Amino acid sequence: MKEWTREERYRVLKGPEDIRDLYERTQASPYRQAWHVQPITGLSSDPNGFALHKGTWHLCYQWCPWGAVHGLKYWYHVTSPDLVHWTNAGIGLAADRDYDNRGAHSGSAITRGEDLIFFYTGNHRDEDWTRTPYTCAAVLGEDNRPKKLDAPLFGPRDDHSEHQRDPKVVWNEQKQKFYILLGAQTLDRRGCVLVYESKEPLSGWTFAGELKVPGYEAFGGMWECPYIVNISGRDVLIFSPQYTKLPGRGESTNHNVYLIGHMDYDTLTFTPDGPYRHLDYGFDFYAAQGAAIEPAAYDPDRAILIAWIGLPDNHYPTADEDADWEGSLSLPRELRVKDGKLVQTPIPALESLRDKALAPDGTLPDACELAITAPDGDFEVSLFTREDGTGGMKLSYDAARRVCTVDRRGMANRFNQQVGEVLEIPLDAPLRTLRAFIDRSSTELFLNDGEATFTTHTYPTADEHHYAASAGVTVTGWTLKKAVTDEFVL
Repeated sequence: MKEWTREERYRVLKGPEDIRDLYERTQASPYRQAWHVQPITGLSSDPNGFALHKGTWHLCYQWCPWGAVHGLKYWYHVTSPDLVHWTNAGIGLAADRDYDNRGAHSGSAITRGEDLIFFYTGNHRDEDWTRTPYTCAAVLGEDNRPKKLDAPLFGPRDDHSEHQRDPKVVWNEQKQKFYILLGAQTLDRRGCVLVYESKEPLSGWTFAGELKVPGYEAFGGMWECPYIVNISGRDVLIFSPQYTKLPGRGESTNHNVYLIGHMDYDTLTFTPDGPYRHLDYGFDFYAAQGAAIEPAAYDPDRAILIAWIGLPDNHYPTADEDADWEGSLSLPRELRVKDGKLVQTPIPALESLRDKALAPDGTLPDACELAITAPDGDFEVSLFTREDGTGGMKLSYDAARRVCTVDRRGMANRFNQQVGEVLEIPLDAPLRTLRAFIDRSSTELFLNDGEATFTTHTYPTADEHHYAASAGVTVTGWTLKKAVTDEFVL
């Protein structure tokens, strides 16, 4: 993997010709996704600015155009009529102001009347490379390009560390106020959320206080991408704690978790009803963001969520290709609350991608959906095996423990071994159904109709396109049609 200098990582993209050749080389990769949002070149990471506005879905991703490296960040903009078919719209936000001279970092969006408003972190660094994060805004113009405000909404607080970022904007009907939830870190390196409030989305923001979450005062060293949403009358707090190891998660220090409870905006207190749960149990799932939904399409019993398939400190086999690229966003998921926990299911519109039924010969296409029905008791399913059934990524279910174990050590392309290659998925009910959504470099599993999910990058070689299952397991499925245009648009 290439070693990058600061100058290379923070180079400013001046025009299409800077990366046209890199784009062509990226297109030659066998791991370009067929139906997932992915970078046109370089690195994609956090989803940003996710919203439904005037019948169109808008989504951006953090983008470093030069390679699989974290450096100067842009927002790259894609749109969709249905959350399935995505079209590249070009650069959404660039690092072109003094207050964001070293990157337009993560944020969110909100739809208000005729306006779609984006909120982001402007990453400013001075000559000594000292960072100052600003909370900034932009409004989508008639040309489908966001137009930045002349100045930030507000700057950082000096009673917290420089890690203040990822503004998520929510509207509270009862209080008739907008709130910004800002991922932050205290001076003694504890993760937290800063809360700002205003009557108007583009002005008047004042600091309301630090979010109190009883029992989580020392949970992780930084809380990225905080998000509070009400689903069926229950408040859900989703965030990504960093710089900490959690039980059962190997050596990873980056996680995505949620709490269900009650949010009191008068006291800025989120009171959990129970312990945290992992939003996804996979190797590669982070920075999940919920969509802002225009009022005409709002459903109080569900939320729509998407995440980065990746982790901040991980790297993947495509970084070693000639084009040096990596990253993808997850499939969009519907979130509902059932029996005191989140249930996540693929959006129904994904069924429109189903093409041909899978042949019953154990062949595993590049892009497909599998429906797996399990018998009572223990069983195994192996994906990405060789033709003789050996190798691959093994899913083993222990009925006595109600635990499914995912082990990807059998695949030829191994990566991030230092973090771990075996993880468990605990279940409340016996495992009966499993849906697997496979693209050319990712796999997403939905167990028991969304009781638990598991997301991972997978990079099968040419001879790892088969599957095997133990007796009693039924596997059916479909090939999936291409749904991303992947056109070169800046």
